[in-house]
Amino acid sequence: MKLGKIMATAAALVTLASSAALATPSTQIWIPSTDVKGFKEVNIGIDNYIRFSDEPTAGANTFDVGITAGILPLENFKIEIGVDYMTDNLGTKDSIGGKHPIYFNAKAGIPEDAFGIKGLPAVAGGIYNIGTYDKTDGNTMQNMAYGLIAKTLPVVGRISVGGYNGAEKNLGKNVNSGILASWDRSMPEISDKLWLAVDYMSGKNFNGAVSFGGSWAFSKQVSLIVGLNVYNPFQSSVGASLPGGKPTFTTQLDINLP
Repeated sequence: MKLGKIMATAAALVTLASSAALATPSTQIWIPSTDVKGFKEVNIGIDNYIRFSDEPTAGANTFDVGITAGILPLENFKIEIGVDYMTDNLGTKDSIGGKHPIYFNAKAGIPEDAFGIKGLPAVAGGIYNIGTYDKTDGNTMQNMAYGLIAKTLPVVGRISVGGYNGAEKNLGKNVNSGILASWDRSMPEISDKLWLAVDYMSGKNFNGAVSFGGSWAFSKQVSLIVGLNVYNPFQSSVGASLPGGKPTFTTQLDINLP
């Protein structure tokens, strides 16, 4: 193999294995949810994604601290905005966050049974992973626009479905969109403090994954999600078939104010 091809392959390995991460709006385990913060509600999130392998192609560990706040004083239509500092601490142009680790997100939605309409599903739409650097060398602007609809069913729990579309320049041409789906449920049979969820994001890009996890509420203000993210396999631009990185163990501490 010629030196140029070797270098291109190596660069692709680093880029593909290092780029799975989300700047988080209100989420399930990995994908956005239809939940939207109410007026003056503030959430501080501290998230870690730790790889199960230290192989060169496993991908980097990721740290994300963010703040999300509700800004609209309405009961049946809500808007939240947020900002995250997200990094893998590598500091290279192709790493997560790179030299520009600030990301923004926004979401609007209506809750279930809004406007007094019994049976109306929750609906939400927004955008996340809005980066601040739009250059080929280390582009951070995934600009993931999405829409979701959700309904809570007796016994079963809440089912959510939707789709997303991100920037081709960052995610890749023809692989920048996909479906979103999730199940989540509080578990009062065990404890009112326990919540479980499974979510899925399709797509042969940096963010496609299936995730499993649960949350324990230590109080009304503090809860902790613990979960597993398994990333979708995809094809690199240089022809090597690579996964989106090894699975990660995630912890997500949520602190709600007031």
